[in-house]
Amino acid sequence: MDDGARGGAPRGRRREADRNDVRLMRAARAAFAELGWDAPVSEIARRAGIGMGSLYRRYPSKEALAQRMRVLAMDRLTEQATAASARHPDPWTAFTAFLRDAVSDQEPGGPLLRLLGGRLPSTGEVAAAAARLRSALDALVAAAHEADALRRDVGPADVPLLLELLSLRIPAGAERSAELRSRYLELVLDGLRAPASGDPLTGPAPEWRELHAMWNAL
Repeated sequence: MDDGARGGAPRGRRREADRNDVRLMRAARAAFAELGWDAPVSEIARRAGIGMGSLYRRYPSKEALAQRMRVLAMDRLTEQATAASARHPDPWTAFTAFLRDAVSDQEPGGPLLRLLGGRLPSTGEVAAAAARLRSALDALVAAAHEADALRRDVGPADVPLLLELLSLRIPAGAERSAELRSRYLELVLDGLRAPASGDPLTGPAPEWRELHAMWNAL
């Protein structure tokens, strides 16, 4: 048997595990949104269309599943921020492209912070994902400030909270919800553009440590 044949079964199992992961994350987010943190793991498995054994082999507890949700969500934003910076030399175009990509890529279920904020402690994996996201957003915002394109009283930690607000569930069909999110994002972008045309923003910009406290159980 050649190497390709020997490697076929493990690769196939890995692809199946990845597909199960995608279904699990979507099902968990929807279940938490509808039923709260008390949503049974059995309900998440049912919605994902996988067996309890498969779920527990991958995630031994609901907490482990939720931690993975957090890591994947942060890594997705990091990828989008990095890709936008690479695609667009102009800092404002890169910043707005990132926000548009992130808003259009929202998963059903609404804001993740509302679902999971303060329920789980940080872990090494979560902290590493948060550090990657901080680095990407710090660079994106710093470049927009340097180009005098983004108002100076907006900080990088504002960005995840803005995305949380723009991911609120809208009681409309999928197409209309996406259209409305894009509409409100355009309004937000008008307010973010430098120079600021109105009154100063209320209060200082949030710092990363504030977001850490919002997200993680003490």
